[in-house]
Amino acid sequence: MTMPSDQTQIFILLAAVVVLLIWGRLRYDLVAFGALILAASLGLVPTEEVFSGFGHSAVAIIALVLIVSRGLSSSGAVELVASKLIDPDRPLPLHIAIIAAVGAGLSAIINNVAALALLMPLDMEAAKKAKRAPGRSLMPLSFATILGGMITLIGTPPNIVISEYRSDALGQPFAMLDFAPVGLAVAIVGISFVSILGWRLLPARTSAAEDGGEIRQGRYVAELRVGDQTFEDDILVQDLYPKANESDVHILGLIRNGKRRPGFATRETLQSGDFLVVEGEPKSIETFMGQSGLEFVGSEKHDGGVTARGLTLTETIVPDGARIQNRTERSLQLLSRHSVTLLGVSREGQRFRDRVRLLTIRAGDVLLLLGTPERVAAATDWLGVLPIEGRRTEVIQRTKAGLSIGIFVAAVGLAVAGLLSLTVALGAAVIGYVVLGLVSGREVYNSIEWKVIVLLASLIPLAEAFERTGGAETLANQIAGLTDGYPAWVTLTVLMVVTMTMSDFLNNVATTLIAAPIALSIASATGANPDTYLMAVAVAASCAFLTPIGHKNNTIILGPGGYRFSDYWRIGLPLELLVIAVAVPMLLVVWPL
Repeated sequence: MTMPSDQTQIFILLAAVVVLLIWGRLRYDLVAFGALILAASLGLVPTEEVFSGFGHSAVAIIALVLIVSRGLSSSGAVELVASKLIDPDRPLPLHIAIIAAVGAGLSAIINNVAALALLMPLDMEAAKKAKRAPGRSLMPLSFATILGGMITLIGTPPNIVISEYRSDALGQPFAMLDFAPVGLAVAIVGISFVSILGWRLLPARTSAAEDGGEIRQGRYVAELRVGDQTFEDDILVQDLYPKANESDVHILGLIRNGKRRPGFATRETLQSGDFLVVEGEPKSIETFMGQSGLEFVGSEKHDGGVTARGLTLTETIVPDGARIQNRTERSLQLLSRHSVTLLGVSREGQRFRDRVRLLTIRAGDVLLLLGTPERVAAATDWLGVLPIEGRRTEVIQRTKAGLSIGIFVAAVGLAVAGLLSLTVALGAAVIGYVVLGLVSGREVYNSIEWKVIVLLASLIPLAEAFERTGGAETLANQIAGLTDGYPAWVTLTVLMVVTMTMSDFLNNVATTLIAAPIALSIASATGANPDTYLMAVAVAASCAFLTPIGHKNNTIILGPGGYRFSDYWRIGLPLELLVIAVAVPMLLVVWPL
């Protein structure tokens, strides 16, 4: 019995990969890696090239972009921009237009998943204050961050992959801003659509959290310290009320010289060493602290307080029999022994007159601990408390926002000017962030989505085998034959439709690696400019708007927005048609055939 040809085998293998990825029951990185090992066993991928994908520059760039995004977030640079532009009192269409534009702009310079993660809480808070369903604006925001990623080389993985594919195939990668003319036009039209019409197509459905489907985050009574250099002029407690309201924090009172002042102490002038008693959720308390220039209690024990490296707020629950049960923080000397601060306590919505460190802790209390992840982990074991999964809030180092932006701008500038390769420039930025303490050694690795890295590194040799065996050329000839006799823009449109359809169900990196060789073969068969078709793949692979599984951002908003699978079609289908209508003529103008 004769073995099928190499081309037939690679077709069967890639078809199986596509089916398994759409099925979604197996991790996509394991599917891709398993396919790579099988391809090597069949001789489709040479042994010396099996792990070549892990050394590919596209893999390195994606990993570095994720780390840089983490550094910019930790510095408060993104929060600073967003907080100045978002106002819950605006009419919904204007709110969507502004937050979508901010999201698209951020996605052009940082990873679009990171951009959504930063803006989604602000959007949900604005929805809460405006008393509207968050689902009316979350999907437009998600789609805007996806659209914004198409503007620059580093905005989205498909752009990085297609640029490095061009470098391998044609000898030169795309430059940082080569994607801007088409990407910007598509983003502007797309944002206009979701702001004016798109949001009206969505149901005003409440989220799972509002329906009681999730455990809501608790509100803590905490203390914030007035530092020596906090205020230049005399400030009354009541002067901080506007910032407190903006952050959804309640000011409960003032402690001076170890004693609680009467009432809410609204007319008291704040002095160095005072403690402001506040109530709120961890992120709200952290935001209010940063905006008001206050300090956490015990900040001097954390190597610089707000500017400390890698501080987090961790929520823990006190089980019966814990060491801290029926005792106070002061009696255990938690801060001096473990360099961890008991910042706040949540007890079924109760408010306390006692100092937090003097409060007798009961079983069932939820404690808010401040410290480095390593010290908090040791302290939780020692105290006998249990950390709550997913309830960790990073302490933003706002004093370093300017430096972080400067390093990023310098790195991008050097890459655009051609003085450094993008890989080296981003690597230098990562080193700068590590030196500044914006990203710790542990966070360098935690910032990277290793499943995506393994997926990409595994599919690169498979894509090369797909092209080497003539598979890409065969599919390209099929598309060219199907559109024979029609104008060139028809072929371009068909390629974009096929790529978009794959991207709605596959990872966009996988889609790009499969579609890029087909695009190059079509250009070769028709004698057209290959850049036109490669750019078409980059745009189409990024536009996964029909399903919640096509892009991670769509998955992230599924629960908080209260969406159903069919909701994505309502706004996604007209948006994809609009993208094609705008992108095809723009491609023909900017990258003529």
